[in-house]
Amino acid sequence: MLTYTPPMGWNSWNTFGANISDKLVRESADALVDLGFKDAGYNYVVIDDCWSKLERDENGRLAADEKKFPYGMKALSDYVHSKGLKFGMYSCCGVRTCANYPGSFEHEFVDAQTFADWGVDFLKYDFCYKPERANGEVLYRRMSMALRATGRDILLSACNWGVDNSGPWMRSAGANMYRSTGDIVDNFQSIKDIALSQVDKLCYGAPGCFNDMDMLVVGMYGKGNVGLGGCNDAEYRSHFALWCMFNSPLMIGCDIRTLTRESAELLKNKGLISINQNLDCRPSFVANSVDQHYAFARQLSNNEYAVGFFNMDETEGEVYCLLSDVGLTQDSGYAFEMTDVVTGEQLGTFREFCHPKIGAHDCKVYKGKLVKI
Repeated sequence: MLTYTPPMGWNSWNTFGANISDKLVRESADALVDLGFKDAGYNYVVIDDCWSKLERDENGRLAADEKKFPYGMKALSDYVHSKGLKFGMYSCCGVRTCANYPGSFEHEFVDAQTFADWGVDFLKYDFCYKPERANGEVLYRRMSMALRATGRDILLSACNWGVDNSGPWMRSAGANMYRSTGDIVDNFQSIKDIALSQVDKLCYGAPGCFNDMDMLVVGMYGKGNVGLGGCNDAEYRSHFALWCMFNSPLMIGCDIRTLTRESAELLKNKGLISINQNLDCRPSFVANSVDQHYAFARQLSNNEYAVGFFNMDETEGEVYCLLSDVGLTQDSGYAFEMTDVVTGEQLGTFREFCHPKIGAHDCKVYKGKLVKI
């Protein structure tokens, strides 16, 4: 199995869009290692759209833009691999990519072999310019087959934005992760809308194929390709915690070379990442929802549970969770020994309910160990 838990890495699109280069990708790979992100689990370096020439070469193959990537993709892939990381690239199931570069429609097998020859480990596969009568499920199945035919392990990141009711069939089509939403932008409304739109779709993610809620905007602060408005640190904390609670792949989208200390610490938070990477891979469920206050709970391995409290309102307030809605009854003889996973603070035992006070757009995430009392 290519990925038992949600993939983690960095993608160029959110900040850089078309402004990518060999130098940028090498420096980003260096930063992942030097700043401790590789050790935290982020191991994919992914180039998004706009890397290729505008047309295929004389042999009908995709070719890198020589101005952006003067040494070629194999040399860049070798460099990324030399850092102990994995190399990812982008294509599209349509005739053209979303930025109007050559797509892989009816070139799936030759493109897959090209990627394999370059040492690619991850393919983000988009959905733009798909012929109207072409079946999207078949196109993803076709690229999955083409990647397998190369003999190289290449993770397929399907990006059809959740259209065609894709959740029920993406696993059978061979995807390892699949976009279930439209594009994220760097503001809290976008984060909130995406997260809440996925609550009834979380059951489709499981080992080997994960529901992808799009790349992270943590650390962008309004800068870059999708930097529309920006967020504060509390909003980024809610964003990252929701993606971790919801088992989404964690693909950093900011300029990792210039991260603030607060954003770097959040993205490397061991407690939140441990929830995202928990081997049980069970989906979260709604434990409480009142107005703009939400409590999501999730069963973990080793008799542990995660409970996330999210205040999506504009003012501070208490967010409630009755532990009976998680499954714990007062007469069970058990309680939850709670820890704040963001701060590491030991919170004591809880038997009936939790109701932390939380600032506007902020969150708290607790991990509860089931203990006999």
